[in-house]
Amino acid sequence: MLNRLRRILGIGWIVIGILSGYYLLMSQAIPKFQSGQAADKIPALIYAFILLPLIVGSFLLFGYYALKGEYDQPE
Repeated sequence: MLNRLRRILGIGWIVIGILSGYYLLMSQAIPKFQSGQAADKIPALIYAFILLPLIVGSFLLFGYYALKGEYDQPE
């Protein structure tokens, strides 16, 4: 029962990863790039090239492993 729940939640982690990447890019990075101020360029670069791959990659990898049953326990 819990193994099935873990696999279903793996899909949820993948969806959360995709949505968090979209939010970080559209709501944080792109508006700072478009502001035109030099002080906003560094946080935008950090959001886009450091945090985005770390956050999205972690959620997607965790969801993939949960979906494939890597966290299953013997019943």
